[in-house]
Amino acid sequence: MSPKTLRAMKVAVFILCLLPLGKLALEAFGVAGMSLGANPVEELLHRCGKWGLNFLLITLAITPLRRLSGWNAAIRFRRMLGLFAFFYILLHFLVYAGLDQRFAMQYIVEDIVERPYITLGIIALVLLLPLAITSTNGMMRRLGRRWQKLHRLVYPIAILAVWHFYWQVKQDILEPLIYAGILALLLGVRYFYHLQRKRKQHALTMDKKLRSETP
Repeated sequence: MSPKTLRAMKVAVFILCLLPLGKLALEAFGVAGMSLGANPVEELLHRCGKWGLNFLLITLAITPLRRLSGWNAAIRFRRMLGLFAFFYILLHFLVYAGLDQRFAMQYIVEDIVERPYITLGIIALVLLLPLAITSTNGMMRRLGRRWQKLHRLVYPIAILAVWHFYWQVKQDILEPLIYAGILALLLGVRYFYHLQRKRKQHALTMDKKLRSETP
């Protein structure tokens, strides 16, 4: 893929990632008869959270997609998708803190302590912060191998996010269960490739050992 084509694709992906926000804005301002429904704050809260979770799972799907399809250029979009996951999850929190709780810290803290699903969501957001901050090329160079270890936090973050969604739903749990199934599949595929890599490394180590012991 040429640099020009890659840039064009990145612009296209960036615009696509903004479409959910654009639709929410049109509905919030009632453009062309569009509406967020009877409870606009709850609708905003739910949809920002769901899009954050969508982008989180899409980000996790990039590596398996690259391995299965052989399309190595897919990895070039992972950072952008991960940042959009953080963006929508942060919006989800700001809608909750600003529109729902009016930034009343006392009630926010009480919610975090007393409602386990909010506790999980806050933990996921806090863990996402260092990943977003260290997403630049400069931070990758500074942290070296530690960068990769830090960004493995995305796995527990995704688990916490799905768990948060599951606990937040009061009746129909089918949708969060679907998300849980997709996450389990993505983590399972990654674990399979991890085992494959370990076996290859072990085989190479044993081969070198045998060669060194052969007279």
